[in-house]
Amino acid sequence: MPEVRIIAKNFMDMVASMPAMKLDKLYENGFICEAILRSLPPLAKKYVLQMLYIDAQVTAKSMEEWVLPDGTSKHRVAIDRLVQLRVFIETVDRKSEKNYKLNATFQRSLQNLLINGGTLPREPMPSNITVRLPTLEDLEAYALEQWECFLLQLISSNQVERPSNISSSLMKLFQRHLMRQRDKEAPRLTESGFQFLLMDTNAQLWYIIREYISNSEARGVDAAELISFLLELSFHVIGEAYNINTLTDFQRNIIKDLADLGLVKLQQGRKESWFIPTKLATNLSVSLADSSSRKQGFVVVETNFRVYAYSTSKLHCEILRLFSSVEYQLPNLIVGAITKESLYNAFENGITAEQIISFLQQNAHPRVAERIPTVPENVTDQIRLWESDLNRVEMTEAYYYDEFPSRDVFEGACDCAREWNGLLWEDSKKMHMVVKMEVHPYVRDYLRRQK
Repeated sequence: MPEVRIIAKNFMDMVASMPAMKLDKLYENGFICEAILRSLPPLAKKYVLQMLYIDAQVTAKSMEEWVLPDGTSKHRVAIDRLVQLRVFIETVDRKSEKNYKLNATFQRSLQNLLINGGTLPREPMPSNITVRLPTLEDLEAYALEQWECFLLQLISSNQVERPSNISSSLMKLFQRHLMRQRDKEAPRLTESGFQFLLMDTNAQLWYIIREYISNSEARGVDAAELISFLLELSFHVIGEAYNINTLTDFQRNIIKDLADLGLVKLQQGRKESWFIPTKLATNLSVSLADSSSRKQGFVVVETNFRVYAYSTSKLHCEILRLFSSVEYQLPNLIVGAITKESLYNAFENGITAEQIISFLQQNAHPRVAERIPTVPENVTDQIRLWESDLNRVEMTEAYYYDEFPSRDVFEGACDCAREWNGLLWEDSKKMHMVVKMEVHPYVRDYLRRQK
């Protein structure tokens, strides 16, 4: 079964991969430092706070004494993470012993944040200027609608009623690992694309934002400045209005893309215009594990393999088509069935049984979400069995050799294939053998030399 190709990294993985100079520049922003601190494992947070007012280096041996023996593995994870992010600067002395010191820029910014408090570069606009601000419920519905509209546009422009305003160049950027198109054929989802649709919303968001940042340099945008603005945006208050005039030209261009993704809502007044952060924006500064809060489910799976999805979303219908046979759709109900044929089609597209089961469990309707199990065991067991049926035989392209002129030539050809780790099978009595396709040129050249 193909491996999952999509890794929905969070901001901290991207921050850790940045050059040291850009990273130090990023740490001049107190909100970035707070976001970094939030993302760290509990033990790493403790180390940062313990060393916040220590200017001298601390030896690795001394730090090992800060934890009990059973916490050694967590200690190593914490230290590795801090070094990756350059929060800790690691040095080696003459005795080849490791020492750690808090990054001076990070240390200074975090001290100022704790002592003086953090203030955003913009304040919420007064209510007498902004009118008819959406409620938190309306804002969440808007964010979900925008995100689903974007995803439908991403996978099938024919399914979306109102196309996204995201430029075609950006849309192609997001589609490059998710879609493939052959000559005179409509674009189709790749294995990664199918897996992407089964992710939860936060994981999908991380993937899109990662692609957006990773290719920022090609668009003439500084990645460090982009990350700084996105993390800063995550500290704004959901539902509050912020004046667009407080943004730089660079930030105004970014905010338009974020509005199409549902991270902010743009509104225009008589004289002023403003943006309103949604929950998607505030989730950017926390880890995937922290942000994956329980959402309202919509799927009911019965023991007879019938699937009932109480949803009006076209996106939900498209997702269910990935692994089930949709029979009919009412205004607020999608009815289908999980069949052997529908699952084989899903497996061929790179979706695994565990991904399907996880999707059904995570999106279980509230009426069945509290049941144990939420998806009937006979259904989950059968999904796994049908997947194992396909894995019993592994197909490998190969070449079959026979009619060797002599045993010496046969044994020499076998040795040649073994050297390249490409001998799949041999019959020494009948002098037959099978080699991997990529090793065939080497064996062929060997046989030609024997002639």
